[in-house]
Amino acid sequence: MIEIPTDLPADLVPLSWLLGVWEGTGVIDYEADGRSFSGEFAHRVSFSHDGGDFLNYSADAWLLDGEERRPLVSEIGYWRIARPSTDADAGPALLPPTDAAVVRSADDVESLRNADGGFDLEVSLVHSDGVLELYVGQVKGPRIDLATDAVVRTAGAKPYTAATRLYGLVDNHLLWAWDIAALGRELGSHASARLARAE
Repeated sequence: MIEIPTDLPADLVPLSWLLGVWEGTGVIDYEADGRSFSGEFAHRVSFSHDGGDFLNYSADAWLLDGEERRPLVSEIGYWRIARPSTDADAGPALLPPTDAAVVRSADDVESLRNADGGFDLEVSLVHSDGVLELYVGQVKGPRIDLATDAVVRTAGAKPYTAATRLYGLVDNHLLWAWDIAALGRELGSHASARLARAE
């Protein structure tokens, strides 16, 4: 059963099943540039909110090698239901809103439902290895499908050009799969995990 916090902004209700800290393990299986990358990893993912119309996201992963845990890439970012910005929204940058704040209702959010019956999403992520991703996609019930709309890399980052991600709530576990196009390879399967709610 999904419990929706009473202080949750209406914009976040379609994403409420993600809230909390999730932990578990997954597998990496990717071949590129004449090399094979495989193994088991531990993963910790956190979705939280601070009263805004977005979820805060952070994720850390460690490659499991016997008793040893080697850090992998960490991520931070923001998830939100796509909607046009108004004069009641802050930004860009530190610019304050020019209209009074608007408390959005469930009906306001319902009006954002797309033709497929879900809600369009915008997800921005920054990786600790110098990759920045902008994903677009949708949440439809307890399933999220995302694909990169843009990928930006620092000069020192390894080649990485596109990705898709799938998240789902199955038997009270967060399951996800991440396909990537990296190191000269076309988009292909990369990693997946099964996480249980830890907090």
